[in-house]
Amino acid sequence: MITLPRSLAILFLAGSVCASAGDRAQDFRDCTALCRQTKCDASNEPLPLALRLTMWTCSDDCEYSCMHVATDLAEESDTPIQQYHGKWPFWRFIGMQEPASVLFSLLNLWAHVRGLKLIRRKIPASHPMVPFYVWWSVVNMNAWIWSAVFHTRDKQITEKLDYFSAGLAILYGLYMAVVRLFFLYPNLDGKRLTAASHYAPSSPARRPILRIWSIICILAYIAHISYLAFPPRFDYTYNIVFNLAIGLAHNFLWLLYALPSSLTIFRRFPSHAVGRTYRPAFASKAALFVILTTAATTLELFDFPPWRRTIDAHSLWHLSTAPIVQLWYKFMVQDALDDGWRMVKA
Repeated sequence: MITLPRSLAILFLAGSVCASAGDRAQDFRDCTALCRQTKCDASNEPLPLALRLTMWTCSDDCEYSCMHVATDLAEESDTPIQQYHGKWPFWRFIGMQEPASVLFSLLNLWAHVRGLKLIRRKIPASHPMVPFYVWWSVVNMNAWIWSAVFHTRDKQITEKLDYFSAGLAILYGLYMAVVRLFFLYPNLDGKRLTAASHYAPSSPARRPILRIWSIICILAYIAHISYLAFPPRFDYTYNIVFNLAIGLAHNFLWLLYALPSSLTIFRRFPSHAVGRTYRPAFASKAALFVILTTAATTLELFDFPPWRRTIDAHSLWHLSTAPIVQLWYKFMVQDALDDGWRMVKA
């Protein structure tokens, strides 16, 4: 008896060898059509529970099977492995399309959960930047949750939620950097936004600037997701340019923070008890963070077929960011505990 996988392989062997793109190849289309006719139309057998829970349909399962049949043949004939619908062929695991990226996204989620605990444990609640740091953690945790969901199943809705959440995390990072480096934070006394008792207060004249900066960021984000959500197709190029521009601005500000004292162009800490040129030793960590983050992002440039159909450049990028973000949390704690925040130098 000829099984379905064997018949699909025979069908592939009967066709042409090369295809410019996997999902547009005639062999792949013929394979998928045969599978749907044999498996979906002629059989009412339900998919395994894990596939149904992760929203796989019989048609999706046929495309998955044919994709791997084509990849098997490409490896046997030593021809280039193709992408399918813009993605490399991955072995799925309990319904997850890209299990390595899911795992590494959850690793980043854990890094932010751990970082949030570190902030709450190490930095006094009265510190004026604590609310911003807490929200930064929450925004990033949300982004990594949706990253894990998207890599579990690439659907139109999960893709948008992933991209929108990532865009929010990047924009909030810039928002927080401006608040921190230009001392726009509101002064805290208990739960009221008034003069702080032992932290150097920000200038009252800067409070309207904080409101304006907040409004600018909110409107920018609304415009960003509105543009991406409503046109006939998702503008991937614009999304990359937007995130790149915001990310570069964020990194540039923290590089200014890390400059040597002789090149200082603004005060690093709000307290006048320390001079403009005061630069703690840990300031270099900000530059190290920028360098490591940039290096990790370049992994995306080295796109290659996944090793053993599991590990690709994108998943390695996610893996590399988890330890980097833990370094950043340690830096934020050191920065927040520095005497440069206090009214008088201890």
